Amino acid sequence: MVAGGTSPGAAPQGAGEAPRQARGTPARVLVASNRGPVSYTRAEDGTLSARRGGGGLVSGLSAIGPEADALWVCAALGDGDREAARSAQGRLDTGDTGGQPVRMLDIPSGTFEAAYHGIANSVLWFTHHMLYHTPLEPVFDEDFSGQWAGYEAYNAAFADALAQEAADGAAVLVQDYHLALVPGMLRARRPDLRIGHFSHTPWAPADYFRLLPDDVAAQVLAGMLGADRTAFLTARWARLFAECCARVLGATVEGGGPPREDAAPEGLSSDDAAPEDFSLTVTYEGRTTHVGVHPLGADGDFLRERAHRSDVADRLAQLRDQVGTGPDGAPRRVLVRVDRTELSKNIVRGLYAYRRLLADRPEWRERVVHLAFAYPSRQDLAVYRDYTAEVSRVAEEINREFGTGGWTPVVLHVKDDFARSLAAYRMADVALVNPVRDGMNLVAKEVPVVSDAGCVLVLSREAGAHEELAPDVLSVNPFDVRETAAALHSALEADPADRAERTRRLAATATSRPPARWFLDQLEALPG
Repeated sequence: MVAGGTSPGAAPQGAGEAPRQARGTPARVLVASNRGPVSYTRAEDGTLSARRGGGGLVSGLSAIGPEADALWVCAALGDGDREAARSAQGRLDTGDTGGQPVRMLDIPSGTFEAAYHGIANSVLWFTHHMLYHTPLEPVFDEDFSGQWAGYEAYNAAFADALAQEAADGAAVLVQDYHLALVPGMLRARRPDLRIGHFSHTPWAPADYFRLLPDDVAAQVLAGMLGADRTAFLTARWARLFAECCARVLGATVEGGGPPREDAAPEGLSSDDAAPEDFSLTVTYEGRTTHVGVHPLGADGDFLRERAHRSDVADRLAQLRDQVGTGPDGAPRRVLVRVDRTELSKNIVRGLYAYRRLLADRPEWRERVVHLAFAYPSRQDLAVYRDYTAEVSRVAEEINREFGTGGWTPVVLHVKDDFARSLAAYRMADVALVNPVRDGMNLVAKEVPVVSDAGCVLVLSREAGAHEELAPDVLSVNPFDVRETAAALHSALEADPADRAERTRRLAATATSRPPARWFLDQLEALPG
């Protein structure tokens, strides 16, 4: 049983209102996401310790203030979370959450595994990032059917909890691909609610999205269209979603007609449409859903303050020692990347491009160091473990091929360290952000904000951030190693004054929509 709720395997309820069995004051604003603002671990003495996180949702909920009667609904992700959720009967101690009311759902581990690993991370993530090796995958068989049932049950558990906790006419903001079915399920339970859905990933073109089984593709889209408004990080992803609705569901798209990846609706090209002016609607089975765009920006005030604390200064000194000076005694140039070892981040091709730079431009040997921070991600999945190992292998190969007694071409760090990442941002001459596909990519926005002397950003045209930052970056095709190597060379040669001016403009763009505004804009844009 879900703590304070119903069985996650229960069939979705029919139209009409669900019983409201909230454990606290009915909430006027609710956020639903897979991961919540706090996680729990068990200490050796048997006590639970809470660790609070940050991010756009935390900032946004803080911005609306306690008078908004806001509630965060999330899932227990591990044993510590499950124990905390059970002992609190769903509503967590606000002393652990920084004062934010949080309901954590104790969804059975088998259901969670099927939904999170089986569907969300291994199917929907791969689809939207276009990561499948199609001669061999995907394969949708009996195992998939069981995992999809778990995904349905997981979404139903969230819909039940939200229906129980929401006040009359409350606003509910559902987050991301983990919960794509929740808007439709919640609409059936509580038609009085104002429901929004936000996608933090890219969206696949219709031809790729239709790799999914037909019924599943339709169910995902129809689930999201249960929202009054569904929103995306860029206009490109929003148009691709509308295209899928038109082609898979036969829905009616207005605002320029069914969009194509290479042609925006009339008057809404990605070059001239401000996010607040973006306007599309999708009508399906008599309901109309508004489609919006909300780019997530960097929190400039926080980053600038955090980047000048003592722990960052210590890491900065350590990194400068690792980078060292060139044969002429001058400080070496610094090329930085900071990523999780997520398959979409394209770290291996980035290393190939750096190797090509050293091979084709020997003048940079011993004069540049690549600080590559590749923090392991999703190591419970074999394909991610293999990818992480390949990153290390290629870095070591470059060091063997080009390194000397006094110069290590690639300094690879694999232990997550936020202070060290900020130190690298500050000292970067060049930042490489080359994902094969990314919903936004906040690293591309954070580096210019923190940079001490200005940094040239080499940015994949497939990153969502490219839609905003393109005028002041060196754009690359993430699959073209030669082009990326040439861009790195140009970046390293950039005039310092021009580099500083570009960085100033990038920082201004990157911080124009900070997390609190991003959240509040979604809330205010809900119809009704």
